[in-house]
Amino acid sequence: MERVFVDTGGWVAHFNADDPDHAPVESVLTAWEGRLLTSDYVFDELGTLVRFRVGHSEARKVGDALRSGDIARVIDIEHRDRDKAWRRLVRNRDKAYSFTDCTSFAIMDRLGITTALAVDEDFCQAGYHVLPAL
Repeated sequence: MERVFVDTGGWVAHFNADDPDHAPVESVLTAWEGRLLTSDYVFDELGTLVRFRVGHSEARKVGDALRSGDIARVIDIEHRDRDKAWRRLVRNRDKAYSFTDCTSFAIMDRLGITTALAVDEDFCQAGYHVLPAL
């Protein structure tokens, strides 16, 4: 079964029908037949973002949806992922990667995942296949 890693921006577009990337993200998710994966760091970033932009109630709904495991499997960052992510962040000072992005890259590398659902250029710049096409 093919797997895709879902970044924070992909989740925001999925859960927010008013997001400009909602339709293309939903198109990908509707057609996708493989497994969706995300990370505990993305979960943290998403929950915090929704909490402060939309409110507690919506953050809880989003968090409960991801925690259920029905939508995606949440992968925990390992110590080696954090170390690899930090090295990548330090090495790529010319990129606008967040530390969370770098931990996502580390997990994807560790698990052999080559495709990300993302709405910014970061995953593409890092060499991954990105859906929807940017």
